[in-house]
Amino acid sequence: MRCPSIEFGREGKTRMDKTVGIVGLGIMGGAIARNLVERGWRVVGFDTDPAKCAELAAAGVAIVESVAHVVRNAEIVMTSLPTPAAVENVARQIADSGERQRIVVELSTLTLADKLRFEATLKKAGHIALDCPLSGTGAQAKMRDLIVYASGDSAAIERCGQLFADFAKQSADLGVYGNGSRMKFVANHLVAIHNVATAEAMILAERAGLDPKRVVEMVGPGAGGSRMFQMRAPMMVEGKYEPATMKVSTWKKDMAIIAEFADDVGCETPLFTLTQPVYTQAMAMGLGDQDTAAVFEVLKRTILTAPKKGRA
Repeated sequence: MRCPSIEFGREGKTRMDKTVGIVGLGIMGGAIARNLVERGWRVVGFDTDPAKCAELAAAGVAIVESVAHVVRNAEIVMTSLPTPAAVENVARQIADSGERQRIVVELSTLTLADKLRFEATLKKAGHIALDCPLSGTGAQAKMRDLIVYASGDSAAIERCGQLFADFAKQSADLGVYGNGSRMKFVANHLVAIHNVATAEAMILAERAGLDPKRVVEMVGPGAGGSRMFQMRAPMMVEGKYEPATMKVSTWKKDMAIIAEFADDVGCETPLFTLTQPVYTQAMAMGLGDQDTAAVFEVLKRTILTAPKKGRA
């Protein structure tokens, strides 16, 4: 089954001041596409999942039948894809499209080696690749609460300034291609720790007899709070981890990338390393498709001990 397609033609494209292509209409790409449509962009989209195509078509995204059709209709193309193989495949399709120079903004979290292969494939075909991973979850993407870690050609990044502003709250030119991913690795290193720390703190609060909802209300805005606490502690209180803003299975992939990066630059990460078995256990418990807040369920099974005699 193919996605329904719309072909604009070259003349139609030149009449549009704000046209962007998006390849990959999943949790992040789909949310970004919706926000851009709401802000007056003509979004030309493609995904291999017909259900996602149908959903985004209903939201005003112009669905086309291939990556080549996206590139034909948009001079700026963003890619938000789940695996290195998918990213490599899309890069080859863009390179083989025969279109003149395009700016291709890669939003996924990948290893530096994968990002560099993406750049090399597109550069050989005359295109400009930008490494622009995002800080934020799917829920944040819906609210335009993202940060774009842009890196690569500065003129191309500047040209994308309004585009970034219409789906994110902040963006920055971080310099040479690859620095965007380096920044993302640092940010996700902290996310891994803060998420598990939030689960530990919420279990401690419950064990102490505190009202969990009051803990969320009072700790979140204070010195001990974090964005992860504010986002994930309420999910832990409710015990509801779907729909996932970041699946445990996807996060495990990202953590492996961070661990490899830290090893490559020669930096031990003791706190980050301590969190890895928690996410591994979540997978073993069948929580792979649930939100990473589900680490709360792991810790409930593993860190509770009997209270000391005479203390409650």
